Amino acid sequence: MTDPHHIAAIVPARDLEASTAFYRRLGLEVVSDHGDYRLLADGRGWRLHLRLSPDWPASPEDNPLGLYLYVEDVDAVAARVRERIIDPADPRPKPWGCYEFAVSDPDGVLVRVGRVLG
Repeated sequence: MTDPHHIAAIVPARDLEASTAFYRRLGLEVVSDHGDYRLLADGRGWRLHLRLSPDWPASPEDNPLGLYLYVEDVDAVAARVRERIIDPADPRPKPWGCYEFAVSDPDGVLVRVGRVLG
């Protein structure tokens, strides 16, 4: 993680182990663990911070957060989380010009994985 110009989302997690396992399936690995705060990355540009927040959200349905993970091989990532994909017809081209699918993390964060078409 030596690239000085980047952005990383900080995502609350009610259960760090469950969230870490979910994001590992998408291709991220723990690069730094500080007990109640973990940094994950895929070594190619995805960066994510997980922060232990046991009382937030009150229920996964109330979580307003969302992430968009851009990746070249959408189908390879989809294969790793096939049973969690929200729309069974995905991944597929969307009207907004992306080939993508969506899943929810254990705390209700909407995670879209895709690439721009064209």
